[in-house]
Amino acid sequence: MRIHELKPKPEEYSYVFGGRAPLLSVKPGDVIEVSTEDCFGGRVKSPSDVPSQVVDFAELNPVSGPIEIEGAEPGDLLAVHFVSIVPARAYGISCTFPLFGALTATHETAMLHEGLEERVWFYDIDLESWTAGFKAQSKDFSLRMPLDPMHGTVGVAPASGEVRLVVTPSTYGGNMDTPEARAGTTLYLPVNVAGAMLSLGDGHARQGEGEVCGTGIESAMNSVIAVDLVKGGASAWPRLESDDFIMTTGSVRPLEDAFRVSQKELVDWASQLTGLDTLDAYQLVSQMGLAPAANVCDPNYTMVAKLPKWTLNEAEAYGGVHKRLRSLAAEYGTLKL
Repeated sequence: MRIHELKPKPEEYSYVFGGRAPLLSVKPGDVIEVSTEDCFGGRVKSPSDVPSQVVDFAELNPVSGPIEIEGAEPGDLLAVHFVSIVPARAYGISCTFPLFGALTATHETAMLHEGLEERVWFYDIDLESWTAGFKAQSKDFSLRMPLDPMHGTVGVAPASGEVRLVVTPSTYGGNMDTPEARAGTTLYLPVNVAGAMLSLGDGHARQGEGEVCGTGIESAMNSVIAVDLVKGGASAWPRLESDDFIMTTGSVRPLEDAFRVSQKELVDWASQLTGLDTLDAYQLVSQMGLAPAANVCDPNYTMVAKLPKWTLNEAEAYGGVHKRLRSLAAEYGTLKL
């Protein structure tokens, strides 16, 4: 097993997908231990640090990478398996921003009223109990929330030499902010340039579906990923696979079109896996599918469509690459014991 380490220095973090030289080069089947910074770049250190005053918008969501995957070519599909995702600090941060979030006026949804108050919440993170502590600011109210770490921003270089800020999700992945990108899940990303140029960051100790206020429990992470390639297998949009579900995504505005993209992708994938025609697959997805919102706050909204794998009559996606990566993750865990 080839194991690599990627721990970027502050000046090495990226804020774009595309247009950057790789920090690391790996082969399909390799494992990477990667550290990522929180979405504020570690600059918010106390509740008195106002994010909009200490972090420039163009420096939100720093990502670690790019990671070049040798042999990846346009038209391939990159499989990124999240082996483990563990908060790197004893705290996480959430906040409300003026003109950002699902329940406030934004630059795209113009209203006469003022933007929300900018308020910061610090959550203490306890890895032993695997919880984060919420404390309300308006009254004496607190509770422990179970951790469910995920990476909100994972993507590859866009096509045609395009360079995109990491905050926008699209066909190349990016800031999709889906809680489904957790340990044990494989994310599939279409390869657009030689080497794919994978980057990831924006760790959340947990996040509700929709990321309604615009932030999860933002946390620096120590993560482990494993990568593989499906030659010639590129999908139109990012997909995910867990032990129990296949999942598709759509990242556009308005939200109904993000929903439609994700649902069409799921119908197409179900049809390919089962051999059903489009309308039979449409019927299957209509009766057995789930439709969690990933984010309803970013420049593009992201919807996820899910179908239980037991409905596929034992068909395996991409020749069982998820199962192979799960085995690789177990082997890695044994080595680290």
